[in-house]
Amino acid sequence: MIMAKRSEQLRELANREEEVENIQEDMKRIEEDMKRAWLEQQPIRDHDDLVKDYANIANINLTDAKASLFEYPKKYEIEGKDIPTLIKNMRTYRRTLKGENKIAFTDSIDNLIKGYAEYLEKCIDSIYWLKKYKYPLKHMNYNEDKLMKLNAMTTAKEKRAIIDVLCKYWEAEQEIRDLSYGKEYSKLTKEMKAYKKEFTQLLKQTPISASPKDTIRKAILDSVCETPGISSREIHDSLPKKLYDRSSPQIIAKLAKDENITNIDGAYYKINDDIKKNIWAYTAAFIDSDGYITMDKNHNPRVGLVATGNRGKAFMLEMHKSLGMGRLHLDQKSPQDTRLINRLNFYSGGDIKKLLTKCLPHFKLKKNNANVLLELIKIKKHDKKKDWYKERKGELFKLMKYYNHSDNAKFDWKAWDIDIDGITKLEENSKMDVL
Repeated sequence: MIMAKRSEQLRELANREEEVENIQEDMKRIEEDMKRAWLEQQPIRDHDDLVKDYANIANINLTDAKASLFEYPKKYEIEGKDIPTLIKNMRTYRRTLKGENKIAFTDSIDNLIKGYAEYLEKCIDSIYWLKKYKYPLKHMNYNEDKLMKLNAMTTAKEKRAIIDVLCKYWEAEQEIRDLSYGKEYSKLTKEMKAYKKEFTQLLKQTPISASPKDTIRKAILDSVCETPGISSREIHDSLPKKLYDRSSPQIIAKLAKDENITNIDGAYYKINDDIKKNIWAYTAAFIDSDGYITMDKNHNPRVGLVATGNRGKAFMLEMHKSLGMGRLHLDQKSPQDTRLINRLNFYSGGDIKKLLTKCLPHFKLKKNNANVLLELIKIKKHDKKKDWYKERKGELFKLMKYYNHSDNAKFDWKAWDIDIDGITKLEENSKMDVL
């Protein structure tokens, strides 16, 4: 009897505790809603003024008021990698999968992208003065770093400048919707482009205080780009004392791995950002100087980049990562050279078409070779049933031989049934415009 009564009392107490917790959660939710409503009703003001007013209203100190008003979602990272980097790495890995495994892995990537998009929405919503301008903001090619800079803006002047640009873009976008292409349409298009540029410039003027870890990451990247082949110990020794004391060669090695920096026997290499911005121009220059564009005897297109030694190996690995295609052949022996040869070869017609199309405007020496392969890929895909198909393949083979050996005075043209005087005719027979 006593035990039963005791159990009933405990259940009643537990129910009351649950009710109290629910009430507390409801009160907290109401307080958050009231705080958000108050904040969103405020005119564009300096953060300091807002903090002082809210501290008086809520009867709390300035530190608590600031922390309460300006809560920004914590950056998502998995093992030191941000989500965009992780997605990029997952997409690279996906190319190694097939069938059901590839489909399942793609679903995982899509779910991660969806979750990241929701996170970015929360970031925007947390910036009280920006929330109502979400539509034009999304046309500014925003990302996590840009949102962090927007969140770091604390003065009314900074906020008004951003809002002004967003509103101007919004108005131009509304006007252009009802216009057909013409002078006014072109004018508004240029204005919208200018507003995007102005938006980016305003963000560049807003520095974000980096954490020691991020500062070390940047120092690593700068050191590797400036001094290819540098070691983790050499990077550590070059750091300012404050960062030196916070790190070690082992920590630097781990951070370098997280940044996807290529490591060849303890020597680090990385293609700098300036090259990546012009990756196709750089690739074209590399093919011109140390690469090849050709076709084999079975009329299969072939493109490749070649480099020797450890530095060359690292460079091939970096190019492979940057281009996202091709097949690596590393540490190959060569009877003509004591150093090992490293290649990045392209065999797929689709990859070669993309590579050569992107590089074509930048070729200085091998533009003719590229045009031959692009035509070959085109007729193989669309013109196999044409009566001229087989003959044209043979002509393209001869043209490729000519472009690859025209500077060789000793080359035996007769052995390949090539009439030098007839090259112009072969060029004029192009089928690129044939539908």
